[in-house]
Amino acid sequence: MKALILAGGLGTRLRPITYEIPKPLLPVKKRPILNHLIQLFDRYGASEIGVLVSRSHENDFALWRKNWEHDLPNEKISIFFEEKPSGTFGWLKNLRPWLADEKFILSNGDELKDLNLQKLKDFHEANSPVATIALVPVPNPHEYGVPVLDNHRILEFIEKPQNPPSHFINSGLYILEPEIFNYANLDQDFLMIEKDVFPKVAAAGRLIGLKFEDGRWYDCGNLERWEKAMNEW
Repeated sequence: MKALILAGGLGTRLRPITYEIPKPLLPVKKRPILNHLIQLFDRYGASEIGVLVSRSHENDFALWRKNWEHDLPNEKISIFFEEKPSGTFGWLKNLRPWLADEKFILSNGDELKDLNLQKLKDFHEANSPVATIALVPVPNPHEYGVPVLDNHRILEFIEKPQNPPSHFINSGLYILEPEIFNYANLDQDFLMIEKDVFPKVAAAGRLIGLKFEDGRWYDCGNLERWEKAMNEW
């Protein structure tokens, strides 16, 4: 199964640092966040790993690849360039030849994850959904999107609820069937999978979530959370 990492974000909440360094290349324990993610997918047997980056960061990622070639399974890695901001799903239609009409893993590129991907794969295979989301517990779910669950089926997400239905949130890690594209308006250039695609999949009863009670997950999206990741990873 191929894995695709979304690494094209501008990192506005981490400025001014991200004026100089793309967010996925920020270090945690002296290694870029992106390296940690690639090694996770390699460890669990991803056949190929794609990294989707902004064309404006082309030189940054070329230098990253050169400097870290000793730390990466380079033969597995492909870098794709997003010519304009397209959200978390908009540019994926251009990668369909690479995805080859097969199920794939999709991950945000600004979160540290150490989750059992084999467990996620087995759960996905056993339930035959269009999309499976890895759900992780956090102490502050009111700051995130919290799923409303019927057993393991996701009915909807409540954004930043005052009274969260649980402590589990979307981890930004998914297994997606190729049918996911049937739930997206591909005439639009900018699409967010969380807002434009998943609600349609949920309405069809084909969106499920697996709760990870164990494992590690850190959101590095702002300075406070990035510092927490550096201290605890």
